[in-house]
Amino acid sequence: MSANLKYLSLGILVFQTTSLVLTMRYSRTLKEDGPRYLSSTAVVIAELLKIIACILLVYKDSKCSLRTLNRVLHDEILNKPMETLKLAIPSGIYTLQNNLLYVALSNLDAATYQVTYQLKILTTALFSVSMLSKKLGLYQWLSLVILMAGVTFVQWPSDSQIDSKELSAGSQFVGLMAVLIACFSSGFAGVYFEKILKETKQSVWIRNIQLVSFSLEPSL
Repeated sequence: MSANLKYLSLGILVFQTTSLVLTMRYSRTLKEDGPRYLSSTAVVIAELLKIIACILLVYKDSKCSLRTLNRVLHDEILNKPMETLKLAIPSGIYTLQNNLLYVALSNLDAATYQVTYQLKILTTALFSVSMLSKKLGLYQWLSLVILMAGVTFVQWPSDSQIDSKELSAGSQFVGLMAVLIACFSSGFAGVYFEKILKETKQSVWIRNIQLVSFSLEPSL
C-alpha cells in the first residue's frame, strides 16, 4: 500500500511539473491581440490558492472545527511573532524565484528551461552541506558532476545556432540568467525552510501559511 502510494505520488509530481512548465511556456509565448498578463498576477493567484489549501488542511486537522482553527492560527501565528518572522527571508526569496521562472520561460524553450532548472539539485546539495552539515557520498557527488555536464551540453550552441543571425541571443541570455538565479534562490530557500521545520514542532501547513503571508505583500 505504502509502495503504491509512493509511486503514485512520484507519477503525479512528474506530471504536475511537466504540465506546469509546458503551460507556463505556452501562455508566455502565445501570440494574440492585447497585452500579455503580468507574471506577478499569476504569482499572487498561486499564493492565494496555496494559503487557502493550507488553511483547509489545518481546518481538517482541527477536526473541522472553526473555533479550533481560529485558536490554532491565533496561537501559532499571531502569538509567536518571532517564529513567524523567521519565514520572511525564504518568503521573499520564493517570491523572487517565482517571478524569475516566468522571465526564464518567456525567453527559453521548455526543454532547455527544464534541463537547466535541474541545477537546483546541485545548489540544494551544496546548501545542505554548508547549512545542515549533511554528508554526501561518492556516488552522490558523481551524480551532481554528471548533472552539471548535462546542463553544459544542453546550453552548448550547435553549428546551426552559431550560423543563424537571429536577435534572440540577448533574450536567451536573460532567460539563462533568470533560471540560474532561480536555481540558487530555490536551493537556499528550500534548505533554510527545511532547517526551520526541523528546529520547531509546528506543522508544515502552519509554516506554509506563515510563508505565504509574507510572500503576498511583495507579490502585490
